[in-house]
Amino acid sequence: MPSQQYLQQRRKFAAAFLAFIFILAAVDTAEAGKKEKPEKKVKKSDCGEWQWSVCVPTSGDCGLGTREGTRTGAECKQTMKTQRCKIPCNWKKQFGAECKYQFQAWGECDLNTALKTRTGSLKRALHNADCQKTVTISKPCGKLTKPKPQAESKKKKKEGKKQEKMLD
Repeated sequence: MPSQQYLQQRRKFAAAFLAFIFILAAVDTAEAGKKEKPEKKVKKSDCGEWQWSVCVPTSGDCGLGTREGTRTGAECKQTMKTQRCKIPCNWKKQFGAECKYQFQAWGECDLNTALKTRTGSLKRALHNADCQKTVTISKPCGKLTKPKPQAESKKKKKEGKKQEKMLD
């Protein structure tokens, strides 16, 4: 019958051996994973970048439309294509649908013109669009409040105070 000490040594050896096998398997798996990855072959192409025309609406001056794209190169499979596009039907169309701007807050109302303005800086030009670096837009101020006669404004103040008391 084997001694207690012999059995302990045998268990330690078995544990060490299993640990060694586990480490070898882990290293082998990691290296195998690296080897299995297919190498990407970079095929150099003489195809140029796509150059896009402006968006032309299908009907009217805004809405859905198309743009033409072209590129050069002797080995290009495709040198021309058409892409659907959309021109917004609001004030932004005056700057071009491909020009995206970051606008400041609206300025104060100019009492002489009854307009307020704000400035936009070019944020992004899509499809090689020719965009202005900065643009300024104006819009009506809305209802201008006219000074009211003293008697009327005092009456409204009293009514406002009554309503405040009712809410409290």
